[in-house]
Parts: sequence; structure tokens; C-alpha cells
Amino acid sequence: MKVAFLIHSLEVNSCRYRVLQYLPHLKKQGVDASIHFYQRRWMDKIKFYNTLGSYDILYIHRKLFSPIEFWYIRKKAKKIIYDFDDALMYRSSGSKNPYSPARRMKFAYMMSRMDYVISGNEFLKSEALRYNQNVCVIPTSIDLSRYGLKEHFKGGSVTIGWLGSSSTLKYLKPLIPIFEKIQGKYSNMRLKIVCDKFLDSSQVPIIKKKWSLEDEEKDLKSFDIGVMPLTDDLWSQGKCGLKILQYYSVGVPVVCTPVGVNRDIVQDGVNGYWAENEDQWEGRLLKLIEDERLRREMGLKGRRIVEEGYSLKVNASRILDVIRNVSKK
Repeated sequence: MKVAFLIHSLEVNSCRYRVLQYLPHLKKQGVDASIHFYQRRWMDKIKFYNTLGSYDILYIHRKLFSPIEFWYIRKKAKKIIYDFDDALMYRSSGSKNPYSPARRMKFAYMMSRMDYVISGNEFLKSEALRYNQNVCVIPTSIDLSRYGLKEHFKGGSVTIGWLGSSSTLKYLKPLIPIFEKIQGKYSNMRLKIVCDKFLDSSQVPIIKKKWSLEDEEKDLKSFDIGVMPLTDDLWSQGKCGLKILQYYSVGVPVVCTPVGVNRDIVQDGVNGYWAENEDQWEGRLLKLIEDERLRREMGLKGRRIVEEGYSLKVNASRILDVIRNVSKK
């Protein structure tokens, strides 16, 4: 069975977690998988699209095509699976109007013509179900073989950590005044940002670390508490909780905004905390700062959540089942 995976880049996190990490497992199970990248020039696009007949399945990750371009793709491909982990049918957080007729049109046109759709969470599934009944949720997954548990929580300081792309720093920025208030009570608190861009504070010590794949596990283990703030909007409803899963993969507890899949992964007061306003963010961070035992217990419970439902080991077989079923139709 030959499957062509069409993705943006080898470096994009979403591509790595939604596609690339599954390929070794798929190949072991007899899938002839090949990676292809979205092209800009029409000559290169047409050249690739004209080869689609030689594949049993085209597996598209995340991109929305114009109706004309997708019409040609659909004409050439035998079967198509679509995988997405963002609310692509809406504009991103911070937009004055989240509704985009152009995005919605592309999304509706494509979804109604897919053989199967894989969404990253239930909200995204509900959007796809408006146009296609062949939809399932396979969450973003973590390869736990890459991550060991954090061993030492004790020390002279407590590090609140945030890891992500610069496009999501806008969610962290409103927490800076809260960190500054906490710093006034606990001078041993510091903030670590792992990204390619950073924020500043005149009062809170901020450790600025450039993200790299090689250092990712070490950086995650340097956190004592992980945070995932969001705004409560349609775009955030489509988020798939990768930051939380990464924190949990090394046994670090989480404080998050209870939006979208965050509510499913984090059980408030069990393996982390929800925070919906400034008082809750301050109070729940303080609880974890003050209680090393609680941090350890919640982090271990978070790791178990990943092991049970969000691990590569669990979900690789689900991806394989979808591919096999679609190929037989």
C-alpha cells in the first residue's frame, strides 16, 4: 500500500507530531510511505498532482486549498485522508472578526470531498461533521520513549516554564503582571521561556532559551510548573494541547486555561489546575510553588494521562487502522 503524505515542512511542530513520528511504525507494518511538500509554483504542483494515481492514498496535513486546486487534486487521487489540528475555518486569536467566509468555503468544499477526516479534538470533529460523516478524533500524541521523568523538584528556586512558538507568545504576555505579583511573595520564583522570541519583565527573572529538538527534554525537565494560557475564542477551541502533553511527558504539573481540549487533558485539582482569571492564576500557581509534593504527584498523574490516551504507542495503531480501512473502500 502506497501512501503519499503531503506536509508543510519537516521543522513544523504540527507536522512532526501529527505525521512524521508515525512513519517508522507505518513502514514496519508494510505501508510504503513517502513525504512530499506543498509547492508554490503551479508547474511543480501539477507535476506532483499528476503522480497521485500511483498512490493508494493521499494523506493531506492541515492545508486548505482553493476549490479549483482541490478539484484537480481530487480528480487525480484515488483516496484522500485529511488530518488537521487547528480551527482553520476561523481566523486566529486576536482577529476582530473570527469568521472568514473564504476559509469556511475552502474548508466546506474540501471536507465534503474527503474519503476520511482525522481531527485533533472533538471541537474540530464537530466542524468536519457538518460536511462529512467519516470523521474520527486522534489526539496529538507524544513519543514517550523520547522523554524521561523529571527526578528533582527540590532546589533553591521554582521555575515556571512555557515552551512554544513565537506566534503563541501573545497568550503568555498577559500573565507577566501575575508573575510579578508572585515574585513579590516568592523571590525564588523565575520564569523560563523556550522559544525563538521572548518577553521581558523588570521584576521577574526570565530565562530565555532558544528552542532546539536536541535540548527539548532537558528544557522541559528544568520546569517545576508548566503553563498553557489561552484566550477563550473559536481559534483556541481548536488547539490540541501539545504544550500540556509535553509538560506531562516529563512529569511536570500544569496550570492552564480550560478552553477546548485543555479541559479534557487537565483534570482540575487532580493532575493540574484550571485558571480563568488573574486571581485563579495567582492562587493556583502559588499552591504549586509552595508544595513540592503536590507538584510531583500532579506531574506523575499527568504522565499517566499521556500514557493511557495521548502516546505514540496508543495512537500509531489507530492511524494505521484508518489508512487500512480507507484503502479497502
